[in-house]
Amino acid sequence: MSVNKDMTIGSIVKSHPTTAEVFTRHGMACLDCPSTQFETLEQGAILHGLDVEMLVKELNEAAE
Repeated sequence: MSVNKDMTIGSIVKSHPTTAEVFTRHGMACLDCPSTQFETLEQGAILHGLDVEMLVKELNEAAE
């Protein structure tokens, strides 16, 4: 299953643990925060001032 912007951050990390490094590198290190269970990747990217499409690409590369 590939990563998309509508997935929650928690579900991405749970399904693809190797993506944690990408989140950490981009300043999204609080991967065990309760908000990751309902916050989508797109919402998190906006909150951190990141380009969501770039983040999706990097996460999918890390998930392979």
